[in-house]
Amino acid sequence: MCQQPSIPLISEKIVFYGAGSMAEAIVRGMIARSVVASDHVVVLNRSSNERLAELRARYSVLASNDPEQKTEYLRTAPVIVLAMKPKDAAEALRTLGPLLNPDQLVISVIAGLTIRTIQGLLGRQQPVVRTMPNTSSSIGLGATGISFSKEVDEKGRRLALNMFEAVGLTSVIDEERMEILTGISGSGPAYIYYMMEAMIAAGIRGGLSVEQSGELTVQTVLGAARMVQQTGETPAALRKKVTSPNGSTQAALEVLDKGDFFETVIAAVNRCAERSREMGAALEKELSK
Repeated sequence: MCQQPSIPLISEKIVFYGAGSMAEAIVRGMIARSVVASDHVVVLNRSSNERLAELRARYSVLASNDPEQKTEYLRTAPVIVLAMKPKDAAEALRTLGPLLNPDQLVISVIAGLTIRTIQGLLGRQQPVVRTMPNTSSSIGLGATGISFSKEVDEKGRRLALNMFEAVGLTSVIDEERMEILTGISGSGPAYIYYMMEAMIAAGIRGGLSVEQSGELTVQTVLGAARMVQQTGETPAALRKKVTSPNGSTQAALEVLDKGDFFETVIAAVNRCAERSREMGAALEKELSK
């Protein structure tokens, strides 16, 4: 029997204004899961033809840094995803504002950039969706926080949710909670990778091969996450189950406790949230210029 081609969930053209790792992760995830057709995705950046050529070759998307083409894409796209570096956002948004019509949906994936600041730099009360995804979106296992401006209608809310639900879990939150979410899930993969680096290094120093130590660490982290997910038990409960009194696991955890591991992780999350606020405050200052 001939299999029917899947119909993309989103028919609107989506323009990614910025071509960094987060933009690529979302593009890869959406195309892989038939959320949107590749010829309905446009990626723009400021200067790098090489980067755009990479994205065209990998995903068959449209891509351009030609000023006239960029202007036309931005002027006509139903959905624009802000994915440039924070330092480039103020200038880009001031240029973008006059091109927009009231029906275009603006979705931001820029850390620290508030809805108020986005609308202020655009110079208009545009429908804005503020999000904080993570790069696991590229394999359909992302975690994305989402907040909506009051101008976003039900169609816009559904479109934004469709985009990010297709590449992982979504959580609609009040915007004032976005910084702490950034500290947990936005930057969270990096903390886990860092822990994995240390575990792999310990295995190698103990005589395991690079491959053995890497495979064992990856499977251990994957298995631990799945145990929490599938059993419904808390991490604390599962930890206690595998920690025998005076055993080797307890000895290892005592070493972590001596290094104040628990509070250090909390401090890292809070510092990430604080830094996100700092970046947002720096962008907000651009409103007075």
